[in-house]
Amino acid sequence: MPQYGFSRLSGRVALVTGGSRGIGRAIAIRLAEEGATVAILYRTNTAAAAAVISEIAAFGGRATAVCCDVAERSAVVTAVSSVATTLGRLDILVNNAGRAVTGKMLETDSEQLDSAIAVNLKGPLWCAMAAAPFLETGGVGRIINISSVGGLGTAIGGVAPYAVVKAALNMLTKRLAFELGPRGITVNALCPGLIETDMLEETADNEAFVGLRNSPSKRQLIARIGKPNDVAGAVAFLASDDAAFMTAQVLAVDGGRLDFLTHSG
Repeated sequence: MPQYGFSRLSGRVALVTGGSRGIGRAIAIRLAEEGATVAILYRTNTAAAAAVISEIAAFGGRATAVCCDVAERSAVVTAVSSVATTLGRLDILVNNAGRAVTGKMLETDSEQLDSAIAVNLKGPLWCAMAAAPFLETGGVGRIINISSVGGLGTAIGGVAPYAVVKAALNMLTKRLAFELGPRGITVNALCPGLIETDMLEETADNEAFVGLRNSPSKRQLIARIGKPNDVAGAVAFLASDDAAFMTAQVLAVDGGRLDFLTHSG
């Protein structure tokens, strides 16, 4: 049974990229719990995608899955069009798919940077471009980008390429909001802090991350590591009518992180 007793998104259709695992999985389930019909895009893990669809169906929700690499623009166009046509409308796009590209900025090679840009920046842009013609107007349409506190300048080593590209995603959020605002479509970004997902395991050899995981109270106000549902709840709010007058915002969901390189804005 759904954990939440409200149906703020009843009758709406949401598309969640990277929806087969981690934060994306939690977002897909939460939006379905709130009444939305959900389509998830996934790249390789068919079994995981099927498991999410089954979990949503078990509580009476509606969901479907489409295999798509968001780095491939033509594939995105086909997938988004198929979802909007099959489900009859498109109200919410959540750009969650991402790739963790770690390392120092001065040691980053072209392949690493291109990989980060392809998924974490071009992917959300291709999805937004493909979805824009279908998104419902009049204050209902939503684009929600999942960025990172790395893009806001948290002082943690070893994530430079990822952080730089996420900073670009934050600006993309603002420019899309500027262009889509006249149509009544809002565009916002969420910047999660350290969240317990399998992507986090890719940083197991990073001393800064290990230190934060072991002693979160030293670097953030809420003394625990975040859960995928912490992000999913914020997405549900931004997708709802409760956030109809919010756009071009970049919001941290990080437990109150204290370790920023600068507070210049």
